[in-house]
Formats: sequence, C-alpha cells, structure tokens
Amino acid sequence: MFGAITDVKGIYVGHASNFEALTGCTVILCEEGAVGGVEIRGSAAGTRQLDALYPIHLVQRVHALLLTGGSSFGLDAAAGVMRYLEERGKGFDVGITHIPIVPTAVIFDLALGDHRVRPDAEMAYQACLHASSAEVQEGSVGVGTGATVGKLFELKRACKGGVGTASVEGAGGIVVGALVVVNALGDVVDDRTGEILAGLREDEDGLRLVSTAELLRKGIQKKKLGRPPMGNTTIGVVAANVALNKEEVIKVAQMAHNGLAKTISPVNTTFDGDIIFALSAGEREAEVNNVGVMAETAIMEAVKRAVIRADGFGILPAYKDLRSKKKITG
Repeated sequence: MFGAITDVKGIYVGHASNFEALTGCTVILCEEGAVGGVEIRGSAAGTRQLDALYPIHLVQRVHALLLTGGSSFGLDAAAGVMRYLEERGKGFDVGITHIPIVPTAVIFDLALGDHRVRPDAEMAYQACLHASSAEVQEGSVGVGTGATVGKLFELKRACKGGVGTASVEGAGGIVVGALVVVNALGDVVDDRTGEILAGLREDEDGLRLVSTAELLRKGIQKKKLGRPPMGNTTIGVVAANVALNKEEVIKVAQMAHNGLAKTISPVNTTFDGDIIFALSAGEREAEVNNVGVMAETAIMEAVKRAVIRADGFGILPAYKDLRSKKKITG
C-alpha cells in the first residue's frame, strides 16, 4: 500500500509538468474501463465529455480521467490521452476502432506562470507514458504545478496549492483511494484541529494566515475588490475496488464532496468549479454508503497532503514556508 489512489488495482497515475510556465496535467488511467460518476458543486467548472458519466448515456465505462491546468484552453489536452489509449486498442468498441472515453476537468492556473503556455495533447500523452501503479508524486507537480489557495484578494495574498493523494482500507479488502488538486478560493483547514494549513495571508509580505470565511461573514465581497474574479477550482477523483452501477458511483461522488467541505473553507463558491469524479474499478461487493464514507475520508487526507507537499517555487509561500516561520519565531 502506497497510501495513494494507485492502491486500487487497475488505477494508474501519470503527471506532466512545465515548471517554467507553471502548469501541467495529471492523468488517471483505467485502461480496462471503470464505471464512472461525477458531482459538480462549484459554479465555474470547465469540463469535457461529462455526459458519458450519467446513467442515461449509452457508454457505461470510462478509460481515463484527465485533470489539467490551462483553464478552458487545457481541455484540448484530452486528445493526447485519447491517442495514447487508441494506440493500445483501449476504448469503446465501435467496430472500426476503439473510442477512449476520457472525461476531463480543468483548473485556472493562468495567472501564476506564463498564461500563453497551456497543457496540450503532447503533454497529456507524456503524462500517460509516465503513468504508474506505484507511489504517486504529490505537491506542485502535474495539474498541481500552478495550483494556489486563499485567493479572496487574488494571488497577492495567496499560498501555494498542489495535488495530493490518499487511500483508505476497509473491511473485506475494500480499498478506496483519492487524488485531489487543490486550487481553491478558500483556505485549507485541518479537520482535526481547525487550524488553517494554507490559505489567505493577512498581508502581501507576511506569513500570518487569516480566515477567508470570517472575512466573508464580515461583509467583504470579492466582486467589489476591483478586477473581475479569477478562476479557482478543486478537482477530486475517488476510486474503489468494488462493483457499483452508475447511480451508486454518483452517490459516492456526492458523499465524497463532504470531504471537501470539511477541509476547504469556503468551498463550492461561485468562483470555484469544484468537481468530484468517482470510479468503480473492481468486482468486490460493498454497500454504497460504506464506500461513500471511505471516499470522504480519503478526500480529506488528499486535500491536506496537497498543500503540505506543495512548493511555492519562490513565488508564493507554501505550507513548509509557513511552518519554517513558526519554528523560527517560536
């Protein structure tokens, strides 16, 4: 067990990163197909091919999920995943070829690095080539390369976000894993202590964190802070080694959103495109509510790990920078 979404058999994760432009993408491969579902609760989502995740759709299984930077421009990167899978004969069989089903979601990371450089098909293809069922790199890598948190006042008082993963093992050999890219308007909070781990800073030059939710309760309105609001978005994926139908997988995604609500404050705002995908990638029998609770736990741990492992690249403070300051000052 790696404590990662790859603890679920058949799930592979690959990153591709551009550390100069500060963007990247992350692919979750399930080449043999998995039953997928999705729940969107933010109001600013950017997506592709989500229709295949709903019960009424003809296609019953997906073959990969792509999480990418670049905002809507990054949606084009999905073509690289489709090329990779088609070359290997993976996808929905239409007789003359196989059509890979690759639901995709994006984060807005254009403001941190070079907005003219976005993940493309070649970058996503490289992510597929790097995909592995082993330990997953976390922090400011892949789709988490340009992720940030605490953006009530845009980037000038924000902290670095990233990508994290975790897994939970339950009775009867049930395993539920999660991978999350945290790029939130709000703050990341330790669900056990209530401490803000990364988020909005009190001023541009300091490392003291303040509560975004508390400022909103006091009447601060992001819409009136000057420039039009920039995008955010937290995207999560949960996978389980169990056999569920589409309706049940969607319920798991819904329950997993509770993990975001317990670790990100505020969450699901009009400026976030928060999404959780769920995958049923196994044959074990399990009750959907048991799986949903495990998914919630895995999401919470993955969210925290995303910021704890983040690197600010000398541009924005990350969790480790905040911790170093605390140690120096006592």
